[in-house]
Amino acid sequence: MELSAIKSYLLSLPFEERLSFLSDIEQSSNQDNILCQGSRRESLNNKQGCCPHCGHLKYVKFGFKSGSQRYKCKGCHKSFTEYTGTWMSGIHNKDKIDTYMVLMCEEKSLDKIKSELLINKKTAFDWRHKILASLSDVDKDDFTGVTESDETFFLDSNKGSKVENRKARKRGGSATKRGINQDHVAVIVTMDRDKSLDLTVATKERIKKKDIERAIGERCTKQTILCSDAHVSYKGFAIDKKLEHHPLRADLKQRVKDNIYHIQHVNATHKRVKKWIDERFWGVSTKYLQQYLNWYGIKESIKNHKNKIQELAKKSIVDTNAYEKYRKIDENYQILISTQF
Repeated sequence: MELSAIKSYLLSLPFEERLSFLSDIEQSSNQDNILCQGSRRESLNNKQGCCPHCGHLKYVKFGFKSGSQRYKCKGCHKSFTEYTGTWMSGIHNKDKIDTYMVLMCEEKSLDKIKSELLINKKTAFDWRHKILASLSDVDKDDFTGVTESDETFFLDSNKGSKVENRKARKRGGSATKRGINQDHVAVIVTMDRDKSLDLTVATKERIKKKDIERAIGERCTKQTILCSDAHVSYKGFAIDKKLEHHPLRADLKQRVKDNIYHIQHVNATHKRVKKWIDERFWGVSTKYLQQYLNWYGIKESIKNHKNKIQELAKKSIVDTNAYEKYRKIDENYQILISTQF
């Protein structure tokens, strides 16, 4: 078809359809610029990175290794490549990384990614969790002003593994006992009115003061005004941290205090997170639950960006401890289910 004919056809479309077409073209053009590898190398070449071994800010180019740019640290004198420590470390098919990032941002299933990239499904799964491990410490600013915090519960899941100590649940099911018990995993959700968000898998059963401290203790400051339910653990945490605390008494049907203090934003987040996990992934294993919570947190932080894929790619290459975090997923899960947690 000639260019003039294409132009005439496009002009004949209704205005809304033309806008939709232009939006699709713009998004496709933006996706062509997704370069995880290029972004990482550009960042290091512009002296915006640091040594992954010691954190020193001064380093120099040090030749190439298997096509990867090498650098040498002026502090510890160790060499490293542009991939060292990042989630891309050890990946063989690096030419498929950018396309994978696009498909992941579109939340395509592992089967569709496998077919699109012609890679093993286990490889597609591993790449997903390497990326999610790199996002665990992204956007961890302090909570300021009114900060809502409350826990929600997920059923303990061994999805993907053979279950020996109980009857298998098929995409859902219910706990063996009424109330909160060992069948439940507690997730602490915290957010301030500036939309700084934290989702942390805390423990099994009911949360304790130490679980709250582990989840958000480092992010609470003198500028934090904590708003929660009347759970005694939150009271103790607020006293220890010397925080202004406004508990809400659910037994008195207290939903809002002084027209300011409430936890409705957090409760709405509970519903959205659970709906996303249940509908998009048909539930996830407890072992990987924190990973998917990291994903949801990043989704929320970049949802207003024009180019979400590029933003996700940039955030994923910053952490030079990502590969180690990925390797510790199983270890962290064992800690969660142990009596020592």
